[in-house]
Amino acid sequence: MTTITLRARAALLASAPLLLGVLPLAIAPAQAQAVRSAPTAMPIAPSVPDAVDTPYPGTIRIDVDATDLAHRVFRTRQVIPVAPGTQTLTLLYPEWLPGHHGPDGTIDALNGLRFLVDGKPVPWTRDNVEVYAFHIALPAGAREVTAEIVYTSPVTGSEGRVVMTDDLMNLQFNQMTLYPAGHYMRQIRVKPSVTMPEGWATATALDGQTQAGNVVSFAETDYQTLVDSPIFAGKHHKSWTIADDVTIEAFAHDPEDLVMPEGEQEALSAMMDEAYALFGSRPFDHYEFLIALSDELGGIGLEHHRSTEITLSPGTFKSWEDGQYPPEFGFSVDVIPHELVHSWNGKYRRPALTWTPDYRQPMRNDLLWVYEGMTQYWDLPLAARSGVNTKEMTLGEIASAAGSYTIEPGREWRALVDTTHDPITANRKPKPYSTFSRGEEYYNEGALIWLEADMMIRTETNGAKSLEDFARRFFAAQDGDYGERTYGFDQLVADLNAVYPYDWASFLRERVYTAGAPAPVRGIELGGYELVFKEEPNPFRAGIQEEYDYLNLYYSLGMSVNDDGKVRGVVWDGIAFDNDIITGQTIEAVNGTAYSPEVMQDAITAAKDGTPIELLVKRGEDYRTVSIDYTGGLRWPWLVKTGKGETLLDRFLESKR
Repeated sequence: MTTITLRARAALLASAPLLLGVLPLAIAPAQAQAVRSAPTAMPIAPSVPDAVDTPYPGTIRIDVDATDLAHRVFRTRQVIPVAPGTQTLTLLYPEWLPGHHGPDGTIDALNGLRFLVDGKPVPWTRDNVEVYAFHIALPAGAREVTAEIVYTSPVTGSEGRVVMTDDLMNLQFNQMTLYPAGHYMRQIRVKPSVTMPEGWATATALDGQTQAGNVVSFAETDYQTLVDSPIFAGKHHKSWTIADDVTIEAFAHDPEDLVMPEGEQEALSAMMDEAYALFGSRPFDHYEFLIALSDELGGIGLEHHRSTEITLSPGTFKSWEDGQYPPEFGFSVDVIPHELVHSWNGKYRRPALTWTPDYRQPMRNDLLWVYEGMTQYWDLPLAARSGVNTKEMTLGEIASAAGSYTIEPGREWRALVDTTHDPITANRKPKPYSTFSRGEEYYNEGALIWLEADMMIRTETNGAKSLEDFARRFFAAQDGDYGERTYGFDQLVADLNAVYPYDWASFLRERVYTAGAPAPVRGIELGGYELVFKEEPNPFRAGIQEEYDYLNLYYSLGMSVNDDGKVRGVVWDGIAFDNDIITGQTIEAVNGTAYSPEVMQDAITAAKDGTPIELLVKRGEDYRTVSIDYTGGLRWPWLVKTGKGETLLDRFLESKR
């Protein structure tokens, strides 16, 4: 660039006005290089007090109006006492929710906020760093604050989980209440009540339930217990007692769904007996299974210390016949023993870094392969031993889990422990290539790791010891204690060594903390079975496919397809992937015939003689023909015995009553 002096530039400007639009362009790059704005960071000053283990002064009254079924709206009124001289009150909306394993608070539905002192509105601001916190300025002499909240729950599934319908309701107090910052949740006293629609029944683990008209009130409790005690309510309700102080509280749109054959009730009672035999204690004083038989209420399976929230398909209970559920219902009922086990594992015994004093402090999920993985493991024998599910269904569930890890390239780069962060990083949204990205596999892979540990102990001690000895030691509780006992990795290893001395630390680190671990099938093999592939789905897989109307071809063509031909998932580097078939495309025809699951399966079987499979695939408005050379036939995972007689895995699934 030509250098120009200030004197020369002035002369040019004076004598050649036409250059005014040119000269700045010529010298702008030099100026840009010479001067560059560069701010410095503003420090973030703490604005929300950390929780301390001291009582909050006074008891908070919480009144929820749940009668606006037309608009699916809850209205809450909280009366919050404040200590004399308080100038600013900071209230928090629950963010990090137990059982969700992530910051899943539905604050977007929190609306209509108003705070009043002596009936007059007072100003409030949302914290600009911690947006779940609200600061309320109080006038002199304020003794209590009234908070008014409108919680606009989802009207359709596209807006979030539906929690209110014309017939049913799932009320979670964390969604429609605030709590004062600076105190452990267990130190905040509350007195709750709910106004229900006319004639509705109400079920919850909260104590001291009374009713006057439509207002259902509960005994004073602490905020932690309140949030851990959701409500199911509805027009049609039935209750069954399955053990001392343990009930099934079922709700349905159609009262005809509230039928439980005698054998089914006996199996659920046996499940409780098997759980007590397994753990040797019960960390609750009473327990309610809150179950909605609904396809309108949003799906849920969420653990609580003295209850659980579960939705099952309508007709599940009455489908019981000849001592079992049909596959389309049977695959899903394992959620019942799973959530029960959580009372011991996840609620009573909880990883130290997962336990938090309030719903503001982040949870650290590194031990979810114990919290969820071991729970997944123990729900298998409880279902099979009690008769809640058949042995064949349970073996099918194990096979389905193990089979999925034989076709998962994501194992090469991502260790199992890293998937414990998925509830935070992915927030449980669908992924385009889940076999490559991996998901929340600490559930099923965790269960298979614990299967291996159990079968090792049984093998090395000739059946004298098992992981059940560990369970009775590790989860030992004083009956009725629904508090929490925390643990870390070292405590876990120490209790395993107390049952059977071994290098458990290395065992777990190799399988959980190391990428590239082999498919976890060794426990199956030690248990006397092997993973094989057959040309028909096992009962567990068949039930899932029937209930959700799709065909799982992951082990053959490397994709799954809805019954209408729409591709719902593709295996990374599988056959479909290599032929540029991806999620969302539609298979219009197979070998010249309109797509149906039967036509697709017939074509895969016929191709075993070497005939290519011709697929007409639609992507947007474009069509193309894909010719696939595949001769392996249909494939689904199964477990089969490797020898004769009873195996260790057989004994694991036998009743202990």
